Amino acid sequence: MRNISLIFKRVWKSAFVFASLSFLIFTGAQAQDLAEGRTLFKDKCAACHALDHDATGPALTPKMKELDEAFLIPWIKNNIALIASGNKQAIEASKFSPSEMKTFPTLTDAQIKSIIEYAKVGEPKDTKKETTETKEEGVSSLSLAGVIAIIVVAIIVLVLLGRAVKVLERLIMEKQGITVVEDEDVPLTVGVRRLFKNKKFVAFFVLCLIIVLGSFGWMGMWETGVHTGYQPTQPIKFSHELHAGINQIDCQYCHVGAFKSKNSTIPSLNVCMNCHKSVQARKEDGQISPEIQKIYNALGYDAEKQTYDKTKEKPIEWVRVHNLPDFAYFNHSQHVVVGEQAIRKEKGIKAEDPVCFACHGPVNTMEEIYQYSPLTMKWCINCHRDADISGKKNDAFYANIIKAHEKIKKGEKITPAMLGGLECGKCHY
Repeated sequence: MRNISLIFKRVWKSAFVFASLSFLIFTGAQAQDLAEGRTLFKDKCAACHALDHDATGPALTPKMKELDEAFLIPWIKNNIALIASGNKQAIEASKFSPSEMKTFPTLTDAQIKSIIEYAKVGEPKDTKKETTETKEEGVSSLSLAGVIAIIVVAIIVLVLLGRAVKVLERLIMEKQGITVVEDEDVPLTVGVRRLFKNKKFVAFFVLCLIIVLGSFGWMGMWETGVHTGYQPTQPIKFSHELHAGINQIDCQYCHVGAFKSKNSTIPSLNVCMNCHKSVQARKEDGQISPEIQKIYNALGYDAEKQTYDKTKEKPIEWVRVHNLPDFAYFNHSQHVVVGEQAIRKEKGIKAEDPVCFACHGPVNTMEEIYQYSPLTMKWCINCHRDADISGKKNDAFYANIIKAHEKIKKGEKITPAMLGGLECGKCHY
């Protein structure tokens, strides 16, 4: 018995550590699978499927719990081949919707299992998030009150210590036989008046006042008309993070004018309906997302009947974010197309990112769009000074300039038309 006890004492710590590590590894792997499953679901499935209600495809959470992985994995990879093989379950599943489900042959079995695991668990409820936010706000308020209390206590302690030092100094001086002259109690107003009769103090005070007011005035004038960070409230809470980031929709799918005209253009609602006729982001109660409903209301669209009523149509009153002065001319196509490579090189834009990031910032991370760059004259000129366009010699625009210079060298006639003088934007804004 004693030997068994000794063995147990030696082993239990190792066993405990091993069990703890195993548990942590298991829970960590499970959390990682859920995170990967959520990302894959948002990227591959969310356009047609919701977790808790039917959309273009069936609600996934009940289906994932109902069906076996042995069927789901080949179904998700290539449902067309599974149906063609005569699989009864696949044939029955294909009857849900008239639209054919996409195939995902590039997904691995492990990735599909992650999607299935995430769909089974679902998204955490908002109540937990709200509770956490409330707790965090309470902690922040408490911390702020604590800091203020510490400052007040510190001031009181300093005042008391100062008075104690004075009392001790007076007692020491009295013991040494030195007569202590009590300070005359002067009212605060009298003390202030005496202070301002001192010419040196007045000069110093006036100098400080001029410096402070001058600094604030200079900063105010310098920032006049600069709206960096401007983020107006829009009639619809359109998330660039969701569309351009998670769903990776190209900027020019919506802003079609950016590569062929001066303006990038705001997309018309029919562009939104290309997706949102099917993608409705329904809530737990089955109601369509209120932001998507605003699109339907503006078009007079009835989601249940899938019909339009032109008498109910009304425009969406978007609020402009980037607004240059009337005397400034900016052509999107000239920068997005002609100057794209030079801008990418100058601003360090990655090949997989749109050149739009150079001016508009990382819009794929913005929940609501805001003005990222100052858009000042200095900001534009600095880019024009530094951007390298030496590699554009074969471009038609720069080729014409080279031809014009060759004519100048030969003494031949040169007209403004040869240098782009007939471009409408030279005169018409």
